[in-house]
Amino acid sequence: MTELSSRQRPDVSLTTVAETLKCGKIPVILDTDVGDDIDDMWALGLLLKCPELDVRLVVGDQGKPDYRARLLAKFLQTAGRTDVDVGMGLDVGQSDEQPLAAWIADYRLDEYPGNVHEDGVQAIVETIMQSTEPVTLIAIGPLPNVAAALERQPAIAQRARFVGMHGSVRFGYDGSEKPSAEYNVSSDTVSCRQVLNAAWDAVIAPLDTSGSVHLSGWKYRQVRDADNPIARALIENYRLWTASQSKPGEKDPAESRSSTLYDTVAIYLAFADSLLKIEELGIRVTDDGHTLIDSTVRKIAVATGWRDLSSFEDFLVDRLAGK
Repeated sequence: MTELSSRQRPDVSLTTVAETLKCGKIPVILDTDVGDDIDDMWALGLLLKCPELDVRLVVGDQGKPDYRARLLAKFLQTAGRTDVDVGMGLDVGQSDEQPLAAWIADYRLDEYPGNVHEDGVQAIVETIMQSTEPVTLIAIGPLPNVAAALERQPAIAQRARFVGMHGSVRFGYDGSEKPSAEYNVSSDTVSCRQVLNAAWDAVIAPLDTSGSVHLSGWKYRQVRDADNPIARALIENYRLWTASQSKPGEKDPAESRSSTLYDTVAIYLAFADSLLKIEELGIRVTDDGHTLIDSTVRKIAVATGWRDLSSFEDFLVDRLAGK
């Protein structure tokens, strides 16, 4: 796996990030709608298993702030990473479904030994503005928090790099040749448009690449049976999630395979891209949640294809199943 390739873009370039990696870890914030689809948990586990990254802050996004913050806090505490701050995101009034609630039934947020920020948006702003190094902001859900942070302090775009799991450019869900209105975009098109149009260096993993990631067979079993606290917590949550999604009598998929691990690609893109095909494209966000190629709008980096998907799967297994 190589360091990020150099490309000419404004603000915090990938070259700068690569130079940071040579000198030390890349400062990172994670903004996530953890607790809905399970792939956010897989991404969080991967993030904590990447020594290239210095995780400063994790923030729940897209409503349910207490639920998401408790999931993040318990996972971090289970992983022995209470050095990471937890932020509560905006309460945007989304559904009350909480498929992972049983995992935190007896866990209170005040049990977390680390710092908890009730205003997660302000924590994003301050973490970026107070850092002596460029920060990489990884977002793997809808973007109300990130848009609000840009509104409060537009200068974060000059001091941070954005990495997102967003959009559908040439392929849609389940490999469809018709692009989809991808959930993270369609849930809040206004915020997504604002974030992708901001003056920061940005790279996204749309469904074209993120929708292809699964683990099955021996690769999945290595993670399922791994004897480390992150993998154990991940599989505990995966079993709860599959139970919430399955119909009575259905075989539990958590025994044999993962769900689609969309968000893990964004974690990888925070420090490397050699396994992916990257294009510089203008991306226009439509009101109905599509992300169209448009040469008249600002270009960003887009991971539009895989160079070696099998090696990415091996990377996931190595990180998540390792001690």
